[in-house]
Amino acid sequence: MFTRLPWIPTDEQWRALLQAAVEEPLRNRLMIALAYDAGLRREELCVLATDDLDPAHRTLRVRAETTKTRRARVVPYSAAAGVLLHGYLAHRRSITRERGVLLVSESRRNRGEPITPWTWSKVVRSLALRAGLPAFSTHTLRHLCLTDLARSGWELHHIAAFAGHRSTQTTLQYIHLSGRDLAAKLEGGMAQIHSERIAQISEALS
Repeated sequence: MFTRLPWIPTDEQWRALLQAAVEEPLRNRLMIALAYDAGLRREELCVLATDDLDPAHRTLRVRAETTKTRRARVVPYSAAAGVLLHGYLAHRRSITRERGVLLVSESRRNRGEPITPWTWSKVVRSLALRAGLPAFSTHTLRHLCLTDLARSGWELHHIAAFAGHRSTQTTLQYIHLSGRDLAAKLEGGMAQIHSERIAQISEALS
């Protein structure tokens, strides 16, 4: 049985998406940043509460009851997302003073109501088409995050914990390493092994 790897953008395609996202409202730009930084599922992102964020430590809590696997986790987000969050919280107070769901609608009809996963999918779809990337979806941000963690050398079980997966087999289905990525990892690993061999020879034979 063949497993099809998820599509993820190239660096050039990612830059095109970010360029298109510059035109998006602050809330949407924050959602893109948090979805990527924390590897969030669409549903996890849309139900984030104001109390789930710890700006002092730049972490957010994904509550067990909001996850697919019923596994809670605390994950970091970037300084860039922190800046967007700070601006958005000030903006959010002009929409509603209520605590609760972080990401709210700004439309007249649903002002202050939580953003739904369906609405978020529509936002990302529109953004993807403007960037010329019809394959890009809300889940692409999660796939890209986990692949980038693998590229940067994270151990598989650490990525699984970060993603909230019960099994590392699930995590493997999310990670998209190209031949170039694998070659670089092999070269780096072989260079380290070679250095260790030389050190052993030096210690034993010098």
